[in-house]
Amino acid sequence: MGEVVRRRPIIAGRERGPGPGRYALPPTIGYINHDYTKPSSPAYSFHSRMSSNMVSVDSSPGPQYHVDAKMTRFGRDGTPSYSMLGRKKKTADTFQTPGPGAYSPEKAPPLNLHHKPPSYTMAFRTRYRSVDPVPAPNRYTLPNLFGSHIPHKAASASFTMSARRKAGGPSEDLSMTPGPGRYNSTEPSVYLNRQPSFSLQSRCNIPTDATRKPGPGTHSPEKVTAHLPRAPSFSMGVRHSEFVTPLIVDVLD
Repeated sequence: MGEVVRRRPIIAGRERGPGPGRYALPPTIGYINHDYTKPSSPAYSFHSRMSSNMVSVDSSPGPQYHVDAKMTRFGRDGTPSYSMLGRKKKTADTFQTPGPGAYSPEKAPPLNLHHKPPSYTMAFRTRYRSVDPVPAPNRYTLPNLFGSHIPHKAASASFTMSARRKAGGPSEDLSMTPGPGRYNSTEPSVYLNRQPSFSLQSRCNIPTDATRKPGPGTHSPEKVTAHLPRAPSFSMGVRHSEFVTPLIVDVLD
């Protein structure tokens, strides 16, 4: 007789949840509905079959191009080429190159801070003057410095004496002299620093609207957690597994 194998009952808690075959993951082959979390390789397609009639389809010109012999795969050949030409005839317009004796470098002006020795010339004899044309010091006439008629000289204030007024003028009758109220005084704030000026404004009315304002008991500052510290809060968690051994405590009556 064979050995009897005892099968233990399967725990119901282990049979919860689907198996691996129940999950439907996107494919990783092709580009239709490809898994966006995986890299995809380039996809290629098959072209249509080419025609086998090469005579009528092929339109290439063939080896009929004429390539210059001086053209290489690196460009045109850069070797110099020479030819024999006839001698040019001398004409009046032909430029004649001057010889070394035609140049005078000593006559060139000093350029680029070049040093040049001093050069002297012999001047003609000075003639004796029979009449000295230079005037004497007393022959000069300088403008008068009195008054304000010299435009390029600094002048002091100049005063003049006016004619006497007619009889009965302010000099004789002091009642004709203007008093202090006749002069127009300039506001000091025009040419001096202006001081602040104040004015009396109308009285402000106390707002007496009928809007209802909340009292101190309406506000709940303890519920503000945006910028203030918040006390820890607890919640009821999930039910523990039924496989956990319960805590048994002997209660003494």
